[in-house]
Amino acid sequence: MCQVDEGYHDRLERQEGPSVSKKCVKCKEATAAVVIRAADTYCRDCFKEYFVHKFRAMLGKNRIIFPGEKVLLAVSGGPSSCSMLSQVQEGLSQNAHKKLRFIPGIVYIDEGGAVGQSVEERRRTMSELLNVFKTTGFPFHIVPLEQVLHLPSSVVVTAPSPSERPASSYKAAVDHFIQTDSSRCLTAQTQDESSPPDIQESHTHLLQQLIGSAKTLTAREDLLNTLRQHLLVHTARTEGYCKLMLGDNCTRLAVKLLTSISLGRGAQLAQDTGFSDSRYGDIIAVRPMRDYSSKEVAYYNHLFNVPSVFIASLDTKTTDKASIQRLTESFVTKLQADFPSTVSTIYRTSEKLQTACKSSTTADPCARCLLCMCALDTTVENASAFQATLISEQLSQTKSLGVNRTAFPKQSPAGGQSEWTAPTGQCCSSGEGGAGGAGGGEGCGRTVEGGGCCSSAKVAETADVRSLLCYSCQLTIKDMSSVDCLPQYILSEAQKRRRRSQMREEISGFLLDDGDGGD
Repeated sequence: MCQVDEGYHDRLERQEGPSVSKKCVKCKEATAAVVIRAADTYCRDCFKEYFVHKFRAMLGKNRIIFPGEKVLLAVSGGPSSCSMLSQVQEGLSQNAHKKLRFIPGIVYIDEGGAVGQSVEERRRTMSELLNVFKTTGFPFHIVPLEQVLHLPSSVVVTAPSPSERPASSYKAAVDHFIQTDSSRCLTAQTQDESSPPDIQESHTHLLQQLIGSAKTLTAREDLLNTLRQHLLVHTARTEGYCKLMLGDNCTRLAVKLLTSISLGRGAQLAQDTGFSDSRYGDIIAVRPMRDYSSKEVAYYNHLFNVPSVFIASLDTKTTDKASIQRLTESFVTKLQADFPSTVSTIYRTSEKLQTACKSSTTADPCARCLLCMCALDTTVENASAFQATLISEQLSQTKSLGVNRTAFPKQSPAGGQSEWTAPTGQCCSSGEGGAGGAGGGEGCGRTVEGGGCCSSAKVAETADVRSLLCYSCQLTIKDMSSVDCLPQYILSEAQKRRRRSQMREEISGFLLDDGDGGD
């Protein structure tokens, strides 16, 4: 056996770890200041050149932002979005080697009301961000999330997209922009800014009710992300911007890809993680930071003093298993620590993904999800995995006291989406401890035949909304206590789509099929 005082220590050999070069791999002269990977060591100047070039190359390679266009930068105060703002500011400076040629603006969505921050905390955060925004000289807009309660229904309707310009016209647009007074165009709106609006306590309470209606943190985060996206698109439209620039980096997109798959958004991966997203038609969202890892962003912000503001979110100080988003983030970051190619492998996979659904710019308005605005992935035939999952879910639902009051699916003729049909003859909450409350024993006093049960009406209303959603958004609505908590612009658009579907069903016998046009 091994003994404590045995003299075998001299035989052990110490294994040396992989050595890292102390010289910059680019200039071969200066001492390395940053180690991105074991073979990628950069000095301070070469790292800045590498970082700036990657940002310009991402915009120049895709050629989506044309010279003179107004671009709205969505800045959350985090490291990635603040680094994006710094890149745009430097690219528009007078001493820039290759100047950017678009007109920038800044928008910040104040989500303090949704996460339970006090008014003083929200004002303190906005004061810090105001100092950052004013140093850029760009016009900025501070929008509280409470404004999402009063948006028009046009937000969830895809606007007609402008005529697409071919890639060959990009060079002509650059020449025309250079010949004109480009400096005057870029500084024409630098004096415009919006002061922080007053926030009513009643609106904050309604917003907290909306977020709190979701039972799980996973649903709350997904709902908050959807509302934020709607408010960003609405702000871009009202302020005259045609592009929306987001600060999602490579690490965030890798987490988002695996999270989306876990939430059933496989059909929307190309739009959720790609460089450009044109689901809203007239507003195109771009992600120029998608080539940067969070490590590169952190190094750049530290070396060149890029300011950022920490803002608490819904998953702040939560455990790893609090939500699917939080669990996926913990899984990816811990795996990245042991296997440095994890994030890049997931990211490169996302670049190859394409959706098989209809194009979001040409599809019928009723063929898009009411919340995320992507093409519906639920309009499938009966012999599909989705229909099998739906039937299994409906058959497994039971009421209290072991009485099975299963709601059976009825196929909707409009779009292949199943509808709920409550059992007839008795109240759904007549049992002890039923849906009527904790006291139990008393129902609503009505039968389905005699005017409709209170809970069956709610189930039917929820089913009507769910029939307009993609699979992932259906899961979010399923976790909500009531669809009545949704903003009015979503409910009004849902009612409008239901009426349109009913009208189409009524006149379907008089419509010509596509194959009958030549008869």
